[in-house]
Amino acid sequence: MENRVSRTGTDSWWREKLISLYESIDEQISEAGPRCEASGKCCRFKEFDHTLFLTEPEAELLLEPGLPPGPHDGTIGCPYQVGGLCTARERRPVACRTFFCDPSFEEKMVTMTEDSIGRLKAWHRESGRAWTYRPLAYFLGDQRAPQERSSLPVLHELT
Repeated sequence: MENRVSRTGTDSWWREKLISLYESIDEQISEAGPRCEASGKCCRFKEFDHTLFLTEPEAELLLEPGLPPGPHDGTIGCPYQVGGLCTARERRPVACRTFFCDPSFEEKMVTMTEDSIGRLKAWHRESGRAWTYRPLAYFLGDQRAPQERSSLPVLHELT
């Protein structure tokens, strides 16, 4: 299955921006202290009716070293969850960093996610890169029939 991301990987400008954003999120999470049961629910998309959305630069960074062995379509579960653990901790996108099952963190989670997406949109405008925010399945080169692919949600920036 062919990935739909740049063959050259993440350029240094985007890499620096994403790493800075990810470090900032990680600091905020550490300060907020949401409870994580390490259940892996957030990575089992189909089982818990969850769709992981990310931007193209995030997908480039996430997929840069390649995928773990095995079949991957990005709709059943995250290909980086191996043996119940995340094997892409350092490269995981905003949505993975901010999502927690802890109900007491829900409001903070929404605020952090919206703030992060705002920064990503600003960097897209600054770089002149088109805003692409799609399900992980899209970036994995989803091979389902076209009518099934067209049912995947696509979020566009409102003008």
